[in-house]
Amino acid sequence: MHTIKGFSKLSKEEKMQWVAEHFFEDTAAVMKDWQGFWHENEDLQKTIDGFSENTFSNFPIPFGVAPNFIINGKAYAIPMAIEESSVVAAASYAAKIWMIRGGFHAEVVDTVKIGQVHFLWKGEVAELEARFEGLKTILRAEAADITARMEKRGGGILDIEWLNMSEKETNYHQLKVSFETCDSMGANFINSVLEQFAVTLESQFPEQVETIMSILSNFTPECLVRAWVECPITDLEGICGEDSASVFAEKFYKAVRIAEIDPYRATTHNKGIYNGIDAVVLATGNDFRAIEACGHTYAARKGQYSSLSHCSIENDVFRFELEVPMAVGTVGGLTKLHPLAKRSLEMLGQPSARELMEIIAAVGLAQNFAAVRSLITTGIQQGHMKMHLQNILQHFNAKNGEVEATMKHFEDKKVSFSGVRLFLEELRNV
Repeated sequence: MHTIKGFSKLSKEEKMQWVAEHFFEDTAAVMKDWQGFWHENEDLQKTIDGFSENTFSNFPIPFGVAPNFIINGKAYAIPMAIEESSVVAAASYAAKIWMIRGGFHAEVVDTVKIGQVHFLWKGEVAELEARFEGLKTILRAEAADITARMEKRGGGILDIEWLNMSEKETNYHQLKVSFETCDSMGANFINSVLEQFAVTLESQFPEQVETIMSILSNFTPECLVRAWVECPITDLEGICGEDSASVFAEKFYKAVRIAEIDPYRATTHNKGIYNGIDAVVLATGNDFRAIEACGHTYAARKGQYSSLSHCSIENDVFRFELEVPMAVGTVGGLTKLHPLAKRSLEMLGQPSARELMEIIAAVGLAQNFAAVRSLITTGIQQGHMKMHLQNILQHFNAKNGEVEATMKHFEDKKVSFSGVRLFLEELRNV
């Protein structure tokens, strides 16, 4: 068993050496691989190393762009960081489709974020109820030094609620606090306020309160953005495969409806949405894990996991829309520390957090539209495997001439791993 004490205190090179020696057969080769991904700019590498702990190499993910997005009448080239084949191509394709059909529309519904102080109350509930209004004033006053700067920017504490949860867990109560954090994601701000609230709560009720924890919630159902596309059904001609526009619209509606009622389909359906959302969130230095967790909780808010997007056909007008919670920031954190995150925001025109919410939601909708369109026309594999062909060719170490010959061969054929292998074997035996 290979264990170690004080690993975090080792230098970068010592960490790498220890892991290589104890978990790999060819120590020199694996260390060469890891070092091969170090950035040649030493200062930049130090910045990257500082993002996490126990780091000794980088793990690159492709950084691409989806052009031709028209969102609320404004043209964008969208930065996307993702390793999955066909995602950027699908978003670009959907952008091109809707560019001449009115573009994407988006609006922020609200930007409220939530934090909680979880505590046990050991006294009479009536006492807490009687003193709560006065307590709120004290809580705000004792957190004033933390909230002052945020308040100058137009944010701060919006409301403080007391929730009696003792029917579910003995003596369990909660302060549920709502916040506005402007262009900041606000995690550190919210957590600092909540921890101060816990101190105040315990000082006001030293015998009755036992704090369990103080932490923001990544479920932000009131930090919500909506995106949609719509056009007369007749305008869908040209993107329907072999179907008429009316048949295509009806099949599209049914496909989305299935995702609304079947959790198995909804999971894959929403995963496609987050293919687009995560790629932009990651490219702009935001927390895609928090955003996904929130979105999936939101998708199950009515008691069954369901589609985040919806389709309607009324008065011969096709409408496809997405409503999703989206807590993002454009200041602070990685958005200012990561060089490519800064460039991503510059590419987007230095958007506010609200505008970035709208952009990301539109990309999620575009990705979903492209996926559903493929499913009901050619099938998902045709386009995906065409994009995946390059990866398959790399797997077989195809040379330039072989790559060109294989790409030409599969222009009008179904791509499969076994099919590419057989073609290359035949090509190499000629």
